[in-house]
Amino acid sequence: MLTDWLWVVFTLIASAAQTARNSMQKELTTTLGTAGATHVRFLYGLPFSILFLMGISLVEGSPANVLDWTYLGWTAGGGLAQILATGLMLAAMRTHSFVVTITYTKIEPVLVLMFAAIFLNELPTPVAMAGVFITTAGVMLMSWPSKGSGNGWLVTTCLGLGAGAGFAVSATFYRGGILSLPEGSFVLNASTTLAVALAIQSAVILLYLVVFDRRVLVELARSWRASLPAGFLGALASQFWFFAFAIQSASLVRALALVEILFAQVVSRRIFRQISTKREVAGTLLVVGGVLIILLAAT
Repeated sequence: MLTDWLWVVFTLIASAAQTARNSMQKELTTTLGTAGATHVRFLYGLPFSILFLMGISLVEGSPANVLDWTYLGWTAGGGLAQILATGLMLAAMRTHSFVVTITYTKIEPVLVLMFAAIFLNELPTPVAMAGVFITTAGVMLMSWPSKGSGNGWLVTTCLGLGAGAGFAVSATFYRGGILSLPEGSFVLNASTTLAVALAIQSAVILLYLVVFDRRVLVELARSWRASLPAGFLGALASQFWFFAFAIQSASLVRALALVEILFAQVVSRRIFRQISTKREVAGTLLVVGGVLIILLAAT
C-alpha cells in the first residue's frame, strides 16, 4: 500500500524543515535569548497549524474528531515535554556546535524504543537492541572530553541528552494521542493533534510569560517579522512528523529522522562555518549506523 511508504517521505520532509527551523532559532537566541527563541516555534507556529487544519478539514469535508480526556492527556503530556526539550536543545547549541547538539538529541530513537514499549506496547527486537548499543557508543564517543576542554563538555552532553529524552517522551505521547482518536483520516487526525498540542503549549507559555517574564513577551511581539518564518517552518515540520506518527510507530519514525544529522552537517559547515573534529565525525557515523540498524530491524 502507498501508506506503507508515505511515512518515509513525511519523515524526510519533516527532518529538512526542522533543520532549517533549528538554524533560525539559533540565530534568534542572540536577540531573544534561549527562552524567547524556545517560545517562537510554539507561539508563531500555532496560527499556521490552525490554517493547516482548516484547509484539510475543508478539503475532506469533515470536522475534527471529538476529543476526550484520554486524548487530551496524551497530547498535553507530549506538548509539555516538547517545550522542555526545545529549551534544553537551544541551551546546548549555545555551548557547542550546531551539528554536535543535534547529534546528542539523536539519542532520542533509543529512548523512544523504551518509552514506546512502556506506554504503547511496541516492543523492540534483539536486532533493534543491538542498534541501541551502537548508537549509545557513538554518543559516548562524541561526548568524551578532549584535553583542556574543562567541564563545558559535560554541560553540553547533559543538555543534549536531556533534550533527546524530552523529544522521545513527546513523540511517544503524540502517537498515543493520535491513536486514541476515533477511526478516520490519518491526515485529519494528525492535523487535529498538532493544532491542539500547539494551543496547549501556547497557553502555558503565555501564562508563564505574563506572570514571570513580560519583557520576553514584549520582545517576542517586536520580533514578529523574524519569528514568523521560524514559526511557519516549525509548524510545517511538526505537520509532517504527525503525519508519520499517524501511520507508523514512533520509534521507526524517529530512527529514520537521523538523516537530520546529515542536514545539520551541511548547515553547520555552510552557514555557521563550524568544522567537526575527527572524533565527532566518527561518533556521528556510529550513531547513524546504530539507528539504521534499528530502522532495518523494524521493517
